[in-house]
Amino acid sequence: MMTPRLPRASDKDIMAALTRSGFRLVHVRGSHHYLEPPSGGKLVTVPIHGNKTLKPKTLKNILDQAGLTVEELLELL
Repeated sequence: MMTPRLPRASDKDIMAALTRSGFRLVHVRGSHHYLEPPSGGKLVTVPIHGNKTLKPKTLKNILDQAGLTVEELLELL
């Protein structure tokens, strides 16, 4: 079974999806927002640059930090 391709998503879309998944904003430093997972643990960093579409590698890194699969992200979007 093939994994679906990464969606083209903006930084605001990803923030909304992570919030729906239970992540909460802990703090902001410059243009980077730091979210805490529902279970606690390592923070997930999301760069916010004026509602721009995230580069695929950046999105992949965010998913890895959050412990989410592409399928789970697509459900949250």
